[in-house]
Amino acid sequence: MDHYRIYKHAWVYNGAPHCEQRLSTNSIQTMLGQGGWMIRNTYDFDTKEPTDFWYVIKDHFGDMQELSTKTRNQVRRGLSNYTIRRISAEEIIQLGYPILHEAAESYKITAKVPSKREFMQRIQHTDQSSEFWGAFDKEDQMVAFAINKINEDCCDYQTLKALPAAMKNYVYYALIYEMNRYYLQERKLKYVLDGARSITEHSNIQPFLEEKFNFRKAFCHLKMYYTWWFGILVRCLYPFRRFIKNNRIHAVLAMHGMQR
Repeated sequence: MDHYRIYKHAWVYNGAPHCEQRLSTNSIQTMLGQGGWMIRNTYDFDTKEPTDFWYVIKDHFGDMQELSTKTRNQVRRGLSNYTIRRISAEEIIQLGYPILHEAAESYKITAKVPSKREFMQRIQHTDQSSEFWGAFDKEDQMVAFAINKINEDCCDYQTLKALPAAMKNYVYYALIYEMNRYYLQERKLKYVLDGARSITEHSNIQPFLEEKFNFRKAFCHLKMYYTWWFGILVRCLYPFRRFIKNNRIHAVLAMHGMQR
């Protein structure tokens, strides 16, 4: 239980995904007895057997040579347009919120945007495992940022945000390339990841990483466990999931189906 936390009424693992194990019945009962409506448990990380749930990871760095000719050109153009560097939490607090807000407004699927106060509190409560990156234009204005978390011997790209105008000038290509190089080549971590399979797919970042930077799916097994009343609700709603428009409810029902 020390490695789990409650996020939006769900217990989720807070460590490196390759370290998570299948939960025992006793652990499940204990956790649900202490709060939360459900538990998301993934195990058998990077199994050879294809499953309906996965993490999107990259476990090697091949420099420019591993990229297609088109992607190499896009990375070079991004690096010529922007300076990529590690930054402090204070810089994220001062410069990051307008980028977050404008990026969210550009999504095809409506995303709930935290208030500026909520954003600041999130950054202020990060620990030493969090690292921050920024992309700066020729006028030294930050146009994109990343919030990463070091877990064990891997790095989770938890948040990637950019101004839509900067994306047209290949800012993501430059930012992701430099972070991949730093974490995989310089720091020699086991892998970097962009989290688990996206349910809402509001930003399309995971297909982008797979297509352009050779990220891959690390398949795993998924089990969902519920409190008795929430389990009844999920099973009753599941046959009607196609008609449910609420994104949070739809995400729960989607994960319920992915464990089958």
